[in-house]
Amino acid sequence: MSESVRPPSIAPPSGGAPDPSETHETVAAEDGTRLFVRKKPARSGTARVSAFFCDGILCDGFIWKYLWGELAEFCDVTHWHYRGHGRSGAPADPTKIDIAQHARDLHAVRKHVGDPPCVLLGHSMGTQVCLEEWRLFPEHVKGIVLLCGSYGKVTQSFRGMPILDAILPKLMSVVDKQPDLVRAIWSRIPPEMAFRAAMLAGDVDPDNVRREDMLPFLKHMTHVDFSMFLKMLRAAGDHSAEEYLAQIDVPVLIVAGEKDTFTPGSLSTWMAEQIPGSELLVVPAGTHVAPIEQPELVGARIKAFVERVSAV
Repeated sequence: MSESVRPPSIAPPSGGAPDPSETHETVAAEDGTRLFVRKKPARSGTARVSAFFCDGILCDGFIWKYLWGELAEFCDVTHWHYRGHGRSGAPADPTKIDIAQHARDLHAVRKHVGDPPCVLLGHSMGTQVCLEEWRLFPEHVKGIVLLCGSYGKVTQSFRGMPILDAILPKLMSVVDKQPDLVRAIWSRIPPEMAFRAAMLAGDVDPDNVRREDMLPFLKHMTHVDFSMFLKMLRAAGDHSAEEYLAQIDVPVLIVAGEKDTFTPGSLSTWMAEQIPGSELLVVPAGTHVAPIEQPELVGARIKAFVERVSAV
């Protein structure tokens, strides 16, 4: 079940003016949650594979600004918003926000566009979603690209320590007791201030990051319900794909930021060692947003990978 929706009035995450070749729709997940989907056909007119873009938590497409257009040169591209994110609806069932549910939502999106042979691309938490998607619904998955993410247990790896594991329970307790106050503070975080803080903390590369690439994310993240975000983060922290990494039998490209503070590059190196035949690209000085810091390097490697997969 799907319905068309009016194209957004702002420029899409791919950058520039709204693209008339894109279609924007909503798709019903298994529990009735409305999922926003945008699609673009290959410019070449023929495509052997389709690319599906899976965001990180709090995100609604900013990280794909450059890759979206590059891959659309030769394959159909589809990007969707997680439940409770961007233009998707709030979860019909507030308890269904774990990684397995996101994978089931992705499967609904794949079915909606015809379930074509595909390459899954996931950034940050999207890495876990792509891995879970392969586990649950491997049919027609021809390749996987994992960017700046982890196989799981993400609350144990921030800055190389289990900081979030210690903080999350206390923070969730505060939100439960004073939801209105927390919501008011969260929704009023100035994007410019958040950007400067990220620069000072070393969470982005000051020599390569572009203000205009980051601000859409910093503006949109405050539109996500903070309580749901914390619960979703907790669920991502509980999830792990470790036990089935060695079973993955499709080509995998792993992209890591050398200076990623959210999911340290060592996690990507370890994943590459566990997944048979996988490729690893470590972006020099790259952080958690390496795809928009060094789009030429990252884009060229991913494009070559997807072209090889589509040729098989």
